[in-house]
Amino acid sequence: MSTESNVAVSGGNRAEQRTATIVPPVDIFEDASGITLIADLPGVSKDRLDIRVQSERLFIEAEARVEVPANLQVFHTEVDQPRYRRAFNLSAELDTGAIDASLKDGVLTLRIPRAQAAQPRRIEVQVG
Repeated sequence: MSTESNVAVSGGNRAEQRTATIVPPVDIFEDASGITLIADLPGVSKDRLDIRVQSERLFIEAEARVEVPANLQVFHTEVDQPRYRRAFNLSAELDTGAIDASLKDGVLTLRIPRAQAAQPRRIEVQVG
């Protein structure tokens, strides 16, 4: 059984744009002060990224754009403009008003702190 595909392809025709919705891989880390979420979004720029919180749900949506150098012509693409989409249920312990986000080299990092009331705290014991 062959794993190769025999496909007749004609180059240079971009009339039919194909998009695909991709669920990006995500790693989530937790510590005492909150969570850190890291999502792989290759080809995504800041202006094509939408992060929002609605009713204790976090939504990440983005559209990738791969620029073709001026001296090249597209011969064949499987997916022309991939779209990324992911949603998460957030704990009420998290402070969604204080989310920090950064995007570098196609990697999105979100830091979501715990709400002050949910932060661990030390209780002093009185003697006497």
